[in-house]
Amino acid sequence: MNGLNLGIVAAFGTALCWTVTAVAFESAGKKVGSLAVNLIRLVIAFILLSVFNLFTRGMILPLDASGTAWIWLTISGIIGFVIGDLFLFQAYVEIGSRVSMLIMSSVPPITALTGFILMGEKISLLGLVGMFITMGGIIVVIFSKNPEDKKVKFNHSAKGMLYAFIGALGQAFGLVFSKFGMGSYNPFAATQIRIIAAIIGFSAVITVWKRWGELRVAIKHKEAIKRISVGSFFGPFIGVSLSLLAVQYAPTGIVSTITSITPILVIPAAIFIFKEKVLPREIAGAVISLVGVSLLFL
Repeated sequence: MNGLNLGIVAAFGTALCWTVTAVAFESAGKKVGSLAVNLIRLVIAFILLSVFNLFTRGMILPLDASGTAWIWLTISGIIGFVIGDLFLFQAYVEIGSRVSMLIMSSVPPITALTGFILMGEKISLLGLVGMFITMGGIIVVIFSKNPEDKKVKFNHSAKGMLYAFIGALGQAFGLVFSKFGMGSYNPFAATQIRIIAAIIGFSAVITVWKRWGELRVAIKHKEAIKRISVGSFFGPFIGVSLSLLAVQYAPTGIVSTITSITPILVIPAAIFIFKEKVLPREIAGAVISLVGVSLLFL
């Protein structure tokens, strides 16, 4: 398998992982709160990565990383995990994983614009069309017109949707800074650096907000811990590492395009696990967004 194909396979694996982790963390977040879920899942993922790296690399910590890698990956961890996931996980609680992940399909256009601004990557005319189509698909889901007064209204919590968009910004910038810092470095060790930064960041947030009591309650909630553990395995351990492996071997745009199928994959889970009623308009919006993302990088 050549490098590009490896990157594509890793990106598909990432999309599957994001689906599992979104469902698991939505369920846990509604039980014990998003802040507790964030820190617990990072600690679990750090332990898993440390054991994995010990057996595969012979070192429990990424002490062989360069100073430059530590700087960029730390920035990536703060932006992607702390800022991005802090808002994304709260969006799970406010509007659910299905709508949150659809809004997260705005990550590829944001990533493309970031690449254009920071790295001089070109955006084609077709790519610009793709951006508008992607945003159109999201608009189809989050807005509707009241048949009585013909006024446009939000279909979901405005606060929750804002949180999801901020989460999308964090994910996009975190991905770009990861690529800056990782280079040819081991993706699992790179993920460990990002998680170390995120654990410190979330600990600071919980301290400032005086929310350690919530964390103690969450640790005692057995059902929530089970779901956080599943989400941690498929999210910050396998999923994030696969995403870094993907961007290491394939262009960032292609990786973002493939991983953006998650909103489609989440729909069956929303129907069968959370018993949500998914409207045809919402399925259409998810498909439209996926088409737009696909055009973005043709």
